[in-house]
Amino acid sequence: MSGGRTGMRDISSVVASVSTRITRRAAEYTEELDRDERPEQAALETFATHVEAILVDYEPNTRRHADALALGHLYAAARRPEPDEAGWRVPSAVVAALLAAEIEFRGPLRLSTRQNTLLAEVYELLGAQLWAVRLPAHAALAYRRATALYRMNEDDEAEDRCGLRLARARTRALPRGWRRWAVQASYVLCGHGYRPSWLLGWVVAQLVLFTALALLLAGNDSPTETVYMCVTTFLNPSGPGDSEGLHAAARPLFAVEAWAGAVSMSVFFALLVRKWFRM
Repeated sequence: MSGGRTGMRDISSVVASVSTRITRRAAEYTEELDRDERPEQAALETFATHVEAILVDYEPNTRRHADALALGHLYAAARRPEPDEAGWRVPSAVVAALLAAEIEFRGPLRLSTRQNTLLAEVYELLGAQLWAVRLPAHAALAYRRATALYRMNEDDEAEDRCGLRLARARTRALPRGWRRWAVQASYVLCGHGYRPSWLLGWVVAQLVLFTALALLLAGNDSPTETVYMCVTTFLNPSGPGDSEGLHAAARPLFAVEAWAGAVSMSVFFALLVRKWFRM
């Protein structure tokens, strides 16, 4: 708990008071997390209650510096948190920093552009720390805030970076089952839409697969023509006359390949155009 008080000698009495409340509530909440008696999503409801309780009496100094955060000492303590005396798996300094960030994000004072950037960086670091201690729902909260702050500052690269991490955290927070695996497939295929270039690798894999299957089904019938048909059909569906010289067993395969190519390339260009328009 000593890390949460680092640097408090040089701050105002109002900030010192709210910092003390934050560290106390963080210790209480961290102990609850360590017991692991409830699902993480349910625990987040308690976290929101702690935030609301602090916000009720939070009256920050309106004359604070526009290039600094009021609770910066708590964020500094969370960067290299000291082990808690109770030996909790989640350092209470990290939870205290997340509480503090929520207070500043939702507080009555409007943040400057510089403060938005600083707070976004704090949230991004906290997201990585919470991910590392297997709290994906808490990490998703941190990444969601970071994404929103970067968007307000029109930092598209940072917004996409946090957006991808947010999507991954949300996926891990899902209960095990088909839904989680379906969303995970989106990450594997195209990085949840943030990495359209990954889809090109899958296009190459599809071409290799369809070509191998076509050669297997066609036997020794015109292997050169079979390879040519596989490469061109992926982008341009073949007509009845195009496959006359091929084995009949290979023709349905080209129809499936045409559908796969249409879907893959449509998704790829849609994601690529989205990325271009945000540059």
